[in-house]
Amino acid sequence: MLLIKGGTIYSPEKLGIKDIIIAGGKIEAIADDINIGMSNISLDVIDASSHIVVPGFIDSHVHLIGGGGEGGYSTRTPEIQLTQITTSGITTVVGCLGTDGVTRSMASLIAKARALEEEGISAYCYTGSYDVPVRSLMKTPKEDIIMIDKIIGIGEIAIVDHRSSQPTIEALKGIIADARVGGILSGKAGIVNIHMGDGERLLSDLIEIINTTELPITQIIPTHTNRSLRLFDNSIEFALMGGYVDLTTSSDPQHLDEDEVKASTGLKRLLEAGVKIDLIGFSSDAQGSLPIFNNKRELVGLGIGSTKSLFREVRDAILQEGLRIEEAIKVITSNPARMLKLSKKGIIDRGMDGDLVLLKSDTLEIDTVIAMGKVMVEKGRPVVKGTFE
Repeated sequence: MLLIKGGTIYSPEKLGIKDIIIAGGKIEAIADDINIGMSNISLDVIDASSHIVVPGFIDSHVHLIGGGGEGGYSTRTPEIQLTQITTSGITTVVGCLGTDGVTRSMASLIAKARALEEEGISAYCYTGSYDVPVRSLMKTPKEDIIMIDKIIGIGEIAIVDHRSSQPTIEALKGIIADARVGGILSGKAGIVNIHMGDGERLLSDLIEIINTTELPITQIIPTHTNRSLRLFDNSIEFALMGGYVDLTTSSDPQHLDEDEVKASTGLKRLLEAGVKIDLIGFSSDAQGSLPIFNNKRELVGLGIGSTKSLFREVRDAILQEGLRIEEAIKVITSNPARMLKLSKKGIIDRGMDGDLVLLKSDTLEIDTVIAMGKVMVEKGRPVVKGTFE
């Protein structure tokens, strides 16, 4: 059992100063003052009196396994390690393949998700890659969603990008329809994660699909919507229709691409435009290859996504953009939990998974990370490491 005493709780709504007790990996109680006097109970106590306590972070777009370097074989990105995730405050990840659906495989992705769960955090994945038709593990992506517990949707499918398969609108309709039925039959989200490139059509293909079919707009999560100002502005239109938008946090805030919108700034702009906070998510694109192309589509630079960027942008939204904690923290907690139908995640409440992050009250820096009731990070340092770390 684990008792967190005297922290200022954001559920993400502010609950005030409370105690939280976790047992068996679940939150058992939240109250003003919890005292357990039974001497035969093994109880660890964390003094959270100078901390803010928030739900564990959910990163819905992480390249968990190595590969995919877009500058040749020598630029293949490395496999992510447990402590890269936990020291970033992340207790739940969703893995994807991305550009490379050849040397990265679905079997390896699922195995990595299971490995991370054995090491102490929650992990899921999407089936497929950039490619259309979707390369699934079983005969169809619908079967993957229904029959494989770790798979919660399809993605990331690339559109309006020179690296995509240039899928037709009809092909995209079929993918989204398959994901929806697979989700319905398995009780999962059946979400389709859409990689947005910077092509001229922007979100018009997705808007046409929604306007010409019975498919709900919330079956799709377009990501990287802050990669350019034109795409960002179009994403406001999409969100005002009731669609989700996902802003990518992995970028160098000192050296943004020409018209890239910083995620924290984008969050404020979306809210000012009247977009509901519940429709907005952040994801890191961690371990993804971040190529820089010139106007001739020639590779001129290369970086790598980082899980550290996820909370950095939420923190900047609070400290630099002036958003309230309970508002900003939703984009990496309750919002992705709801979008992805992770019913035990994203909220601090009785019966929810014991995933918590303690932030220093004065600086909002990550101090302690708890996943499924187990302390993974203490005073900013990992106390649980991956098998080969």
